[in-house]
Amino acid sequence: MDRLLFTFVMICSLFGVLLIDSASSVWALDRFGNAHFFSLRQAVFLVAGLVVMLIVSKVDYLFWYRHAKSIYIITTLLLVVVLIPGIGLERNGSQSWIGVGPLSIQPAELAKAGVLMMTAGLISTMRKKPAMKQTFFLMLVVLIPFGIVMLQPDLGTGTVLAGSGLSLLFLAGVSIRFFLCLFGFGVAGFAGLVIAAPYRMQRIYSFIDPWQDPLGAGFQIIQSLYAAGPGGLFGAGFFASRQKHFYLPEPQNDFIFAIAAEELGLAGSLLIVLLFSVVIWRGILIAIHAPDSFSKLLAGGIVISLGLQAVMNISVVIGLIPVTGITLPFFSYGGSSLMVVLGMSGILLNISRYGK
Repeated sequence: MDRLLFTFVMICSLFGVLLIDSASSVWALDRFGNAHFFSLRQAVFLVAGLVVMLIVSKVDYLFWYRHAKSIYIITTLLLVVVLIPGIGLERNGSQSWIGVGPLSIQPAELAKAGVLMMTAGLISTMRKKPAMKQTFFLMLVVLIPFGIVMLQPDLGTGTVLAGSGLSLLFLAGVSIRFFLCLFGFGVAGFAGLVIAAPYRMQRIYSFIDPWQDPLGAGFQIIQSLYAAGPGGLFGAGFFASRQKHFYLPEPQNDFIFAIAAEELGLAGSLLIVLLFSVVIWRGILIAIHAPDSFSKLLAGGIVISLGLQAVMNISVVIGLIPVTGITLPFFSYGGSSLMVVLGMSGILLNISRYGK
């Protein structure tokens, strides 16, 4: 298998645990009396995720082709189950989790993999590029889970799910004109989603001018910029962040890149981008050299999903786009996210075994 991809996935994951240990230490000590509470849990998730990755890397990628329909149906049903009162758990305004004892899972993370498998499987059965009817059916396959995710609501995860799923249509040869029309409808739909939910409109306002409500809607992005901005070239030093002292909310989650920029400076930030870029580069090569259309599409979709999620997260942290509530793959705290990302990495590793 691609040993370079495996090595850099390991480096990113271990680096992520170290960053979480630093970013969460103050919050963890205050809430749980243990400064390493979050990092120890992430380490457990990492060990479990590595086992999953190694097992998946041994599973023939055609297994996912044969069972794509079942996986898609199960993950979509789990998205529906999340919406049932008393079963779905609400956090930070989104009902996106299902509690399992002391742990919880986020079905939307699993749905991203299910959509990619189903869409790649359908396209790979077509002898030519998708016709218009087939294209609309493929869009429906992507947009049904997306619509359910938006009911939770979770715009960030929904955007990654829809973006990576629809990108497979582009890889399959659907014309640029179609995507231009789709982009127009997408902008209109996005505007409708923003208008329908006041909190999203408030995020737009806070993105344009966060200082108009510095203690409310603009608080999180302002504190993120206060963390990332003063880091300088080499930062304040590991474990020396000021913003993690109850200024930046939940610094171990969506805004962990801000803490990394504060403690490690521009050099550390670029190192994270470089590590992630190597993972994306190896994934692209695996997709290019994959043995058949299904493996090419599945590998390409996984790479686009990881890359889109990382770009969105970092863009939020440095103020380029509004807050979306999306994690940084390999680095942010979260068991569901890490397990799915490592599982997807395992699929890439398996496809690399058969590369031409």
